Amino acid sequence: MITVVPANEVPEEDLQAVFGERGEPARCRCQWFKNPGRDWYAMPVEARAADLRADTHCGEPTAASTSGLVASLDGEPAGWCAVEPRTAYPRLRGHRVPWAGRAEDPDDAGVWAVTCFVTRTGFRRRGVSRALAAAAVDFARDRGARALEAYPMLTDGQDVSWGELFVGARSVFAAAGFTEVSRPTTRRVVMRIDL
Repeated sequence: MITVVPANEVPEEDLQAVFGERGEPARCRCQWFKNPGRDWYAMPVEARAADLRADTHCGEPTAASTSGLVASLDGEPAGWCAVEPRTAYPRLRGHRVPWAGRAEDPDDAGVWAVTCFVTRTGFRRRGVSRALAAAAVDFARDRGARALEAYPMLTDGQDVSWGELFVGARSVFAAAGFTEVSRPTTRRVVMRIDL
């Protein structure tokens, strides 16, 4: 059984269990899209972890905001999904994928974005990302979003290394009701759901 709740409703230990202590999630701490330019590269991992803690407000169920969702599978922390207003991700502004071939206002805070997933080792290929994507729709809608976007990869049935799939797979978003609005590259699509 998979349950998904806003990150502020779980203890910080649950989020730490998902991100782990090794690998790209442990290094990035979901700060890539939040820190543009060279800032991310210069930022120590401890500072990224501190920023994630500040963004999520883990363990603060009455917090006014949080930056994502945490999934549990059979009571164990299993996954994370970053979802906030698109304007919360400065790196998106300079990234080609969200904007190519579209007339979108990058300053429209009514459009939210799902930028990354982390699924804990041992919990992959069990529906965690699908549950997170579906929950992200309600989460964004309940907080006033007009639309929710994602920028996943096209996998075309091929195995893709886990590190590349941090943005999710097209099929995950299609299952949650998103539709494809553009294909800015041969491997990436823009998926959107109007709320």
